[in-house]
Amino acid sequence: MTVSMDALKDKFRNPGSAELELIARYAMLPGSSQRERAFEAFAETGLPHRRMEAWKWTDFKAALKQVEASKNAADNAALAAPGQSVIEFTPDGVVLPDNVPAGIKLHERNEAQALGAAEEVPLGAMTAALSGRVGGLDTLIIEVNEPTEQPLHIVTRGDRGETNFARVAVIVRPGASLDLIESHLGGAGFSSFLIELGMQEGGAVSRTILQRGKTDEAQAITAVVTLGEKSEYTQTALAFGAKVARLETRLKHQESGSHATLNGAYLCASGYHADFTSHVRHGAPSSITRQVTKGAVLDGGTGVFQGKFLVPRTVGQHTDADMQHQALLLEDGAEVFAKPELEIYADDVECAHGNTSGALDPNQLFYMRQRGIPEAEARALLTEAFVAEALEEASETAQEALLDAARRFLTDSVR
Repeated sequence: MTVSMDALKDKFRNPGSAELELIARYAMLPGSSQRERAFEAFAETGLPHRRMEAWKWTDFKAALKQVEASKNAADNAALAAPGQSVIEFTPDGVVLPDNVPAGIKLHERNEAQALGAAEEVPLGAMTAALSGRVGGLDTLIIEVNEPTEQPLHIVTRGDRGETNFARVAVIVRPGASLDLIESHLGGAGFSSFLIELGMQEGGAVSRTILQRGKTDEAQAITAVVTLGEKSEYTQTALAFGAKVARLETRLKHQESGSHATLNGAYLCASGYHADFTSHVRHGAPSSITRQVTKGAVLDGGTGVFQGKFLVPRTVGQHTDADMQHQALLLEDGAEVFAKPELEIYADDVECAHGNTSGALDPNQLFYMRQRGIPEAEARALLTEAFVAEALEEASETAQEALLDAARRFLTDSVR
């Protein structure tokens, strides 16, 4: 059934130019009830803006006056090593690898798929509604049936285009494991990636993420994660930001004994904005979450951290959770906004959170300079040591590449 543009516009409150362009793109896609539900969830808010509490520091509506092509090509520094299995998403479509690791099956779906709790992730809902194309891939499903030894690498990159939307669903069967590496390299005016991970009993996923963008780009990376009994999920992300960039993780401990590690680091130069937002629901007893996020921001850069642990009254008993955010403001004019939250209704839990921000320790700087290290190099080394803790749980395959990326940024930027 064809819906008129006027009817689609009426679903939004005062749509701006960018939203009108997104509406027009939606109108060109094959219709389905699943796509319609996701689009209506997005229409409830439109592009997220500062009047929404969860988005008050990351205003996509203000940043995206209209959907325009990026003037910059995608960054070439992906985390993939030669010979790895690489899935590449571009505005023209997806390129699948010939060498899929044993134990993994790839399923292409050309029809829209349902997205649960779409109202909670407006940019995820937008991606679910707009990731398809006529006659092309809507959702890539990655089915993991056994422990895998070789990593699987996802790369998203534009080519000075307007948009790059992609959707991936990962199903981890009982006892199976996956080493997933992602490089989100920009190159499009507006890029948005949605990944849904469903982990069954005893499953394990290590997810390592590199995000890069430019100051004329908006990027969103949204993850919806569900943990089964005694499953283990480890996430490590390094973000350099963009004009506006958000890495959002919504995770639910659905069965008892599950373990989640959510670590990340952001490094922002002038004109760059990086937002780490997470929401963890401890919806089963005896679940564990560990979270460490660190950031370093230069004059004109902006870092955002929002983390929330929700522990319901009955099912959340025996929760063990700890959240820490620490930031360095390396120069006057740097901005960091942080909002760690605990919402606890159960009475038999161990939960803690902490938040600090400040400058480099002058005593440590003095000590290093006394030993002949130039000030700029000393500042870069101290900052590298500071953020390295948040990258310790990254995939062994990609950890050194992450540290090298951070090191290059600090060497080039910190003065």
